[in-house]
Amino acid sequence: MKKNLGFTLIALFNFIVAISQSNTFQNPILPSGADPFSTYHNGYYYYTHTLGNKLMLWKTKNLANLKDAESKLIWTPPTGTMYSKEIWAPEFHFINNKWYVYFAADNGNNNNHRMYVLENASKDPFKGSWRLKGKIDTHPDRWAIDANVYTFHDQLYMVWSGWEGNTNGQQNIYIAKMKNPWTLEGARVLISQPTYTWEKQGDLDDDINPPHVNVNEGPQFLEHNDKLFIVFSANGCWTDFYNLGLLELEGGNPMNPQNWMKHQQPIFTKNEANGVYAPGHNSFFKSPDGTEDWILFHANDNAGEGCGTKRSPRMQKIEWDKDGTPILGTPVSNKTILNIPSE
Repeated sequence: MKKNLGFTLIALFNFIVAISQSNTFQNPILPSGADPFSTYHNGYYYYTHTLGNKLMLWKTKNLANLKDAESKLIWTPPTGTMYSKEIWAPEFHFINNKWYVYFAADNGNNNNHRMYVLENASKDPFKGSWRLKGKIDTHPDRWAIDANVYTFHDQLYMVWSGWEGNTNGQQNIYIAKMKNPWTLEGARVLISQPTYTWEKQGDLDDDINPPHVNVNEGPQFLEHNDKLFIVFSANGCWTDFYNLGLLELEGGNPMNPQNWMKHQQPIFTKNEANGVYAPGHNSFFKSPDGTEDWILFHANDNAGEGCGTKRSPRMQKIEWDKDGTPILGTPVSNKTILNIPSE
């Protein structure tokens, strides 16, 4: 009897531990993966990140369980094209009952990076066929990466990071209206460029690191209570100073650059005490029950790890200030046990 009771108690303990573990997680949610992005549709999160030579999609009920998620290779570029190599920062969006994936790519020469879009008419992105709609034509035609699209007041917009001229030197944030999910309307409008010290830190110029470049990139729309923000990444990803800044729309028209106010301080930065370096290139998602807002971002575990494969995706809940401004908090340690998003 005592022996059976012992087995029963052990089984009960293991059950409690399993339940507890299933309701919590620790960062990172994958060993590697830069530029993480997810879309929630019909009860599933569809997740992706930069792989460089292909587009992969993960499907899961809970982003904390990405390691066990179903995945599918949805597109491999043909060789010998202007979009065959250096595929960066893909984003999947469900717009007008069709799926679209936006990404930046080139022919092996970074100077030729441009943005492209694929379309899938299936309501399930794991089914149907993906076909190239073409290059996103910007006016003027310049180096462009990190497209993010969002509908605000019934108008679809795109923001991205690009060069002012034909040569590198500084990355800015631009915005344009969209006629449809694959066509911009009118010329691009500059809404942010590196101006503060925290946007221009840690640039290096030697035989190993890229030359001095000031960077605004990875823009992401974020809306709360009808207030529109853009969260963007600043500094080169090769530095430990990679961080997040905030633009806030203070006027009615997103196409008027005067209506975008940049906050004077970054809103998400490295935390050496927690072992989190170069946090950035984020996206946002809501919990399954819609009550919580979360940030997805990549970061390194150690100083000096730069832009390589050691960047890993992480997630944590965000809050909102009484004035409606997002509070991203501090990047948590990999040892921190977090509750999964509310279901």
